[in-house]
Amino acid sequence: MKEIKIVEVKSEIGAGTRGASLGVDAIKIAALDFGSRYFKKHKSVEVPNENHLLLESTGNGYAKRISGILTMTERVAEEISKTLKNEEFPIVLAGDHSTAAGTISGIRMAHPKLKLGVIWVDAHADIHSPYTTPSGNLHGMPIAIVLDEDNIESKVNKPDQETLNYWFQLKNIGNIAPKISYSDLVYIGVRDTEAQENFLLKRNKVKNFTLSEIRKRGVERIAIDALQLLDHCDLIYVSFDVDSMDASISKGTGTPVANGLTEREAGNLIARLMTSEKVCCFELVEVNPTLDKENLMAENAFEILVRATNALLND
Repeated sequence: MKEIKIVEVKSEIGAGTRGASLGVDAIKIAALDFGSRYFKKHKSVEVPNENHLLLESTGNGYAKRISGILTMTERVAEEISKTLKNEEFPIVLAGDHSTAAGTISGIRMAHPKLKLGVIWVDAHADIHSPYTTPSGNLHGMPIAIVLDEDNIESKVNKPDQETLNYWFQLKNIGNIAPKISYSDLVYIGVRDTEAQENFLLKRNKVKNFTLSEIRKRGVERIAIDALQLLDHCDLIYVSFDVDSMDASISKGTGTPVANGLTEREAGNLIARLMTSEKVCCFELVEVNPTLDKENLMAENAFEILVRATNALLND
């Protein structure tokens, strides 16, 4: 029986829209509304955040609040590493998706000799760097961080030296860089990318299971294929951004995109992925109740969380 530990990261300094730090509590409220004892059943820990930085200047425009992101990434990495070494299964509930760089770093710190695969269920590829970002928001960069990818070939920005120093430190947390390679990465549902990201995905032949593929073949098949593509990996981390779901389901996320998964498809997909023995961590991010009606996104997210946990525990 796996011992689960909920790692709460109420950080939103990597996002462009305010409110994602409230996502974890919104999910807990959804649990209460459903009469669930989920958060009583599993032990949890909260990683201290740096959200006070939201009241200060963003710093460099091509990597907003990167000093705070570095602090958060290190804290999350430490917590995840400790949790895994304790032989507990971390379920990360986080605000913005930049946290994932910390999660992946932590897994690699706990298991430096093992190969880690990443299944990224998201509307976005999150593979920008300070050289290519259109927004400067770090939640669009976690995959580039763990790939140690600058994408200089597609450079459109000129980040200053201070930013680049922080960026270097981010990529080298745990003294492991890169933490994954392109062949260890599988996308599901990505549909909103920029030219600079497309350049990398095409050049490195990264697999993205599109919505039309998912509809044609069904989520069960897609999950099996995604796991199969990472068969060469020792461990697998599953990251679920709620904006992978269709914008019509709920407005409760900072960057909703049309043509996404239904809540049922997302639940079935995650539940199927979680049955793999190799999965060592699950992360759920970007619920923003300030953009929502009647806490709908958090309710959907909670149901997916429960399905993921049940699949994990074979309940």
